[in-house]
Amino acid sequence: MGTTRLAALAGHFGRDVERALLKLDALIAKARDDGIDLLVLPDACLGGYISDLRSPDPDELPPALAADGSELQAIARMAGSMTVCIGYTELCDGVRYNTAACVTGDGILGSHRKVHQPAGESLAYAAGDAFTAFDTPVGRMGMLIDYDKTFPEAARTLALDGARIISVLSAWPASVTDRAERLAQDRQSRLFDLYDSARAAENQVVLVSSNQTGIQGGLRFLGQAKVVGPGGDVLARTGVKGGLAVADLDVDYEIDRARKVLRHLEERRLDTYRSLLEEGRP
Repeated sequence: MGTTRLAALAGHFGRDVERALLKLDALIAKARDDGIDLLVLPDACLGGYISDLRSPDPDELPPALAADGSELQAIARMAGSMTVCIGYTELCDGVRYNTAACVTGDGILGSHRKVHQPAGESLAYAAGDAFTAFDTPVGRMGMLIDYDKTFPEAARTLALDGARIISVLSAWPASVTDRAERLAQDRQSRLFDLYDSARAAENQVVLVSSNQTGIQGGLRFLGQAKVVGPGGDVLARTGVKGGLAVADLDVDYEIDRARKVLRHLEERRLDTYRSLLEEGRP
């Protein structure tokens, strides 16, 4: 397939959807001019994330948008030939989901509703129920939304479905119980990076990880967008402030090279993972 230019954004997006669309129009146009093939934007780009992770105010929730609404249609037009992953609050049959959509100028190629919900997030969103890979111009890929990447089974399910790129869209804050003075020293900062590298290495895939920055209510987001190779090596990253992590990579070559001797997906021992296979076990 040749070299693919992969990019992950660290940036701040709040409640104002129209303002976000204007910001994204300029950002996506710049990325397209820079030859980026895959742009992964943060979770909750359109309308922002909840302001309190433990007890979200029902009167202060992000605006909910339809998957076939004008907002995602606008993002698709901006994307053109580029593949863009973006997060938003989806409204479907009166139910709200924390959702990621992957679009090009042809429309929505794939979507993912966040499955794993930390703390009080279930008070603001319903949970998704599936991890599914899909085909894109940059290859077969899948998406996760922040807390999903804490669970190895989530990324593994996508890899087993053929995903060679996993996009992780986050609105990942610093610790809400034991906050450090500096974001770089916060324990959630360490975990955010650890999960990115671990999920890439254990599945021998490329992982493109975005995140929100700045403050939303009582939450302060970590940034730390990055592109991770199939050996868990960080190829490009941002700091805690806004920025774009960009890496040029022959995805198929690097994954095939990583799997040349050790092939994690093929060498699993399903007969030994009894507790994972026995329904109802804690």
